[in-house]
Amino acid sequence: MAPPNLTRQQASERAEVLAVQSYEIELDLSDGAGGDDVEVFGSKTTVRFTTTRPGNSTWIDLMAARVHSAVLNGVELDLSDYDEEKGITLPDLAEQNELVVDAECEYTNTGEGLHRFVDPVDGGVYLYSQFETADAKRMFACFDQPDLKASFRLTVTAPDGWKVISNSPGEITASAGGSSTHVFRPTPPLSTYLVALVAGPYAEWRDVYNGPEGEIPLGLYCRASLAEYFDPERLFTETKQGFGFYQRAFGVPYPFAKYDQCFVPEFNAGAMENAGCVTFLEDYVFRSRVTGYLYERRAETVLHEMAHMWFGDLVTMRWWDDLWLNESFATWASVLAQSSATEYTHAWTTFANVEKSWAYRQDQLPSTHPVAADIVDLQAVEVNFDGITYAKGASVLKQLVSYVGLDNFLRGLKIYFDRHAWGNAELSDLLTALEEASGRDLSWWSAQWLETTGLNSMRPEFDTDERGRFSHFAVVQGPATPGAGEYRTHRLAVGVYDEDPDSGKLVRTHRSELDVSGQRTEVDELRGVPSGKLVLVNDDDLTYCSMRLDQRSLDTLVERIADVDDSLPRALCWSTAWEMTRDAEMRPRDFVDLVVGRNTANGIGAEAEIGVVQRVLLQARTALGSYSDPDWQPEGWRRYTGRLLELARAAEPGSDHQLAFVNALVGARLDEDTLTVLRGWLDGTVPLDGLVVDADLRWQLLQALVAHGAAGEDEIDEEFAADPTATGRRRAERARALIPTAEAKERAWQRAVHDDELPNAINEAIISGFQHPAQQHLLTPYVERYFAEIDDVWRRRSSERAQPTVIGLFPSWSVDEETVRAADAWLAEEHPPALRRLVSEGKAGVVRALAARECDRS
Repeated sequence: MAPPNLTRQQASERAEVLAVQSYEIELDLSDGAGGDDVEVFGSKTTVRFTTTRPGNSTWIDLMAARVHSAVLNGVELDLSDYDEEKGITLPDLAEQNELVVDAECEYTNTGEGLHRFVDPVDGGVYLYSQFETADAKRMFACFDQPDLKASFRLTVTAPDGWKVISNSPGEITASAGGSSTHVFRPTPPLSTYLVALVAGPYAEWRDVYNGPEGEIPLGLYCRASLAEYFDPERLFTETKQGFGFYQRAFGVPYPFAKYDQCFVPEFNAGAMENAGCVTFLEDYVFRSRVTGYLYERRAETVLHEMAHMWFGDLVTMRWWDDLWLNESFATWASVLAQSSATEYTHAWTTFANVEKSWAYRQDQLPSTHPVAADIVDLQAVEVNFDGITYAKGASVLKQLVSYVGLDNFLRGLKIYFDRHAWGNAELSDLLTALEEASGRDLSWWSAQWLETTGLNSMRPEFDTDERGRFSHFAVVQGPATPGAGEYRTHRLAVGVYDEDPDSGKLVRTHRSELDVSGQRTEVDELRGVPSGKLVLVNDDDLTYCSMRLDQRSLDTLVERIADVDDSLPRALCWSTAWEMTRDAEMRPRDFVDLVVGRNTANGIGAEAEIGVVQRVLLQARTALGSYSDPDWQPEGWRRYTGRLLELARAAEPGSDHQLAFVNALVGARLDEDTLTVLRGWLDGTVPLDGLVVDADLRWQLLQALVAHGAAGEDEIDEEFAADPTATGRRRAERARALIPTAEAKERAWQRAVHDDELPNAINEAIISGFQHPAQQHLLTPYVERYFAEIDDVWRRRSSERAQPTVIGLFPSWSVDEETVRAADAWLAEEHPPALRRLVSEGKAGVVRALAARECDRS
């Protein structure tokens, strides 16, 4: 069922009268290693707290299958009216209180609370907790809000042989009857959502970080059946690099006693910053070959979660209004750490290409919101883990760092950490610290950047003299759109690029950094500077804006994008072309032409950065499948897939580029000849030199064949028999959903929409196979059914469970005015605000696709 929806006002009122000192939590997991019928575990919580209003009442949160007893200050409470929605009422409080709650809580398979997973390979049972935003109440009775921090002491009884990991170091104090008792040291003050428990027969690796600040014990964990694929050396190296960088940069030692990183099954997100016990999606254990780009993204996630140990765990937001600050900071800091302390020195290029693209897309939706959002309740925050909260916020922080200077920013952070350690803080506290460190007034900055919506466009306006030098140059800013049309103050750089006579590459010949404000800013220092062949008004990607090009620069981009020598300006060119395509300013077929290139010296085949390659190929697939004129799509797909096949064959055997081209090819709409090639790769009769067809690539090739009717159930079953793992099951479920028959689509729909017992990971696999570029004709009936059935999904399921279905099954495949009308009719009715937001975003995507198709026909 859906959990209680705590409001900000309720949380504020409770925090005003309560202070929580400690929790002692006793969990009995001794039956946890049993079969699939094990559903509950014992949970006993002793919480000590004070109130400023003795005699009043409050409540404590708990979602439990059964509550055996609740004793407040020695008095047993009446539980006859216990309701998960209301928690347990605590009447007649004393100034000092002790509450003991004895309950049976439920394991989940949805990635909320205490998740339980049985490994199909060896039968091992694996548990892990996931509490953000407010699911700690699923494991123990608590005041489940971030500003009631307390110390936690866990005692866990678990089967012998299990590893049991929590926020603090622990030890086994007793063993009897096949179970052992693990007792963990009390934690420093933490919010409930940061408490962690990981338990099961996990494989373990240990190391120690040694630095000037002292030692940090390090642990890595994954399922035993994945241990052969684990790469602890690389992960320990990146972890140590992160600790070295952050402790120097922040000027504050790591605040916890140890640092464990646990890679867990069926995780809903990328990772979670539990203090001293970070959990990660186990897809980051690469059992098959992946490109360097995925190693880079994993390192970003590792460093993102590590940054939270200071910003989020040591100092925690008071309420979810400042979720953006938590996530934005960690995103910004992780990229800074990557570029400064690891092998990923071009991390800002990936940021410009990936995070910025996410932010631009989210900020152009009708549901866009200020970075500092108004989060009135938990349901509001659960749909706000979005491109504004993470990517726009990080972009805005990067802009702020440019404005105050990196050294001043880091000094301000040290003030902030020292002043608010182990407590809660708000945005105003951070800005105060930054003002102290930099001497700058930042009151305007919050109003301009955090309390408004939309993007400003930036374009150059200039004249040149007879020698080709600028005689006049201005940066023209457009009003923030969508939104109230504000003009903001931007710190940006104007870069001029020209041909290097020796290399023939386009290199930067001049850079001017300045503040831009208002509609028009003159750049006098560019007068007399040679105008070059390419002008970028957001060079180095300092600010958050929609960059546009003058016509000569656009011509240069189209003809010579591969000649731009440095990766970051080249990524900015790719990004500009894509944003112009999304905004119906460039024909989608022209974007596809840019990607395909005229020869191996141009287009995506000449792009060196593998992350850019993979991102741009995904964008090209969207341009083909959603944005281009349907009458041109068959030709477009042929050109695109034909070029990918050429590039895969021409690439260095075994290279990242070869794998990237193959991965893009298998997700496309394919003709019979190309399907024959894929069949040859899969069965080994006509191999591609250097291409290792391992377990995951086998599934990708088979799924491509299935989607086009060139393989079916028997081959899926055969492949699953050869790969009977958790990953293999997900791949098989997706393959079955891809079968191009009405019966297969109906089966997939029924399971994704109506089977509430499916694990989230399986549900998402089915959804991912429901639609395919080659199958749109099969999906027509599901437009009407989506709007008829989606309300009930939202009512039955938690937000975490419902969102993948609401988003993944929105009929984005039906780029048609009828879909827009159906969405409008649904939106005209009463629905929960969070659900309404998600559906409005789906509709906006169809409206954008219709505009792009109209542009493509022009």
